[in-house]
Amino acid sequence: MRGDANTGTKNWKLRRVPLIPDAHALFQRMRSERSGESLDAKVFRVRECQKSLDRACKKVGTARVTHHDLRHLFATRCIESGVDVPTVSRWLGHKDGGTLAMKTYGHLRREHSIAQAQRVTFAPVPAKQADIIAFPARNS
Repeated sequence: MRGDANTGTKNWKLRRVPLIPDAHALFQRMRSERSGESLDAKVFRVRECQKSLDRACKKVGTARVTHHDLRHLFATRCIESGVDVPTVSRWLGHKDGGTLAMKTYGHLRREHSIAQAQRVTFAPVPAKQADIIAFPARNS
């Protein structure tokens, strides 16, 4: 194993990442399906991630997926959802402020790219009345 045996991170540092609402709902559902368990029992019982992923992929008839593929998907979906790259980078444990994340995860899927292109305009954007602050004229 590379990195710290307790934190499981390569840089030996513990990271805290905010719980995404969809993940929270999934974890609650998983807990409710095992109501007899202690609340401090692990949510995930998997000891070997890749073996479980391999079995699941075989069961549904899809190509092999690795935990790193899931990390890549997570980062891409975060960026596509509008999470800024420096934040995604910190969540991934990168220390470079987002450079590696932009190189690795900054690509966007074609559908997302097309949708984002529709947002670009060169027409003047009118200011809303609430955005305008009137200043009294100065007499010189």
